[in-house]
Amino acid sequence: MFGRIARRYDLANHLLSGGTDFLWRRRATRIVEQWQPRRVLDLATGSGDLALALQRRLPEAAITAADFSPEMLEIAKRKGVRETVLADALHLPFAAESFDCVTVAFGLRNMADWNLALREMGRVLRAGGHLLVLDFSLPAGALRPAYRFYLHRCLPGLASLVTGQKEAYDYLAGSIEKFPSGKEMTLLIKANGFANASAESLTGGIATIYAASR
Repeated sequence: MFGRIARRYDLANHLLSGGTDFLWRRRATRIVEQWQPRRVLDLATGSGDLALALQRRLPEAAITAADFSPEMLEIAKRKGVRETVLADALHLPFAAESFDCVTVAFGLRNMADWNLALREMGRVLRAGGHLLVLDFSLPAGALRPAYRFYLHRCLPGLASLVTGQKEAYDYLAGSIEKFPSGKEMTLLIKANGFANASAESLTGGIATIYAASR
């Protein structure tokens, strides 16, 4: 599915989010910058937007961008991501404690086993290293019904016009509904070996950044 949408993935993301995805990544990179990591793994990098943002903000750091889709990684390389690795997030090909920071933007939600994925992220992080997860969430209050209407009734049709792959965005809506968010996600992160888990709501709760330490 990700291979099929790779060519128009960036355009769809920017249009369907109204450009707010740029703001979300900017906030994520600023948080990572505060941790001053030397070795960063951007997991489920997709077309590499977060990896590129991290390269620009942390020019002295080694950024490794990993994904299980060769089509996505090829686009990331063409855009300027320096180091890419074809990898399954549930079985990472890295030694224990290889990184100071692991980031995953809009990817954990798509993994077959969230617990196993988080444990693998913890395994490749050094003690004291940091995790950042950026993903979609459901807003609370009056915004939730309107957002759900857009998510299920409008977004798949609009995405089909851009990518020709409506079913991929039907999947997106369903995956957001099932994905834990807020306190539920911080508890999941803590249950898999992390400490100091926090959640920062973005754009009224449409997206959330989770940060934690190993």
